Amino acid sequence: MTRRKIQIKKIDNTTARQVTFSKRRRGLFKKAQELSTLCDAEIALVVFSATGKLFEYTSSSVQQVIERHGLLSSNFDKLNQPSLDLQLESSTSAALSKEIAENTHELRKLMGEELQELNMKELQELEKLLGSGLKRVRDAKGEIVLKEITSLKWKGSQLMQENKQLKQMANQQIHTLELELEQGQSSEPIGDFIHSDPSQDHDSSGTSLKLGLAFPNGI
Repeated sequence: MTRRKIQIKKIDNTTARQVTFSKRRRGLFKKAQELSTLCDAEIALVVFSATGKLFEYTSSSVQQVIERHGLLSSNFDKLNQPSLDLQLESSTSAALSKEIAENTHELRKLMGEELQELNMKELQELEKLLGSGLKRVRDAKGEIVLKEITSLKWKGSQLMQENKQLKQMANQQIHTLELELEQGQSSEPIGDFIHSDPSQDHDSSGTSLKLGLAFPNGI
């Protein structure tokens, strides 16, 4: 016959409750003794019955174990007590993490994700928000395009002005060259006269002199 599993709850019958307490207490103390012996553990076990009667088991001294527990708990609390700065940092970090999560969720909704959990009113508000955002994007785009067109027009005007100045400079240079060529052509005969060979005049004069000397009475 299998042993029936007992449901863990308060036993209503007083006599049965006292019997169960006595059996379980002895089993508990026996297990504590075995644990202390097998593992060389320091154990103090204190039990009060429903009538207020004290039962205790200790591997050494109850007072010694309690004092050791109190000292250890005090040091442990001091070591694990966070400072004010750490508490503020932790609080700030938690707030930032929450804000990041909320902003990420809102961004996903704006991108058309995670919309299944939204109702009709929320979807309409999201649609309105997207419409306003799209209008701002178009306005900003229009301003940028207008600025680029204005800049291109100004650059074109500057190029036309520079081109006009270059044409004027080129025309002035051409005019200067034409004047220099005209002046060079008008001065060419004078130059030929000045640079004629003087040896011809010398020879002719020399010839006349020679003829004069050869025929003195012929004049």
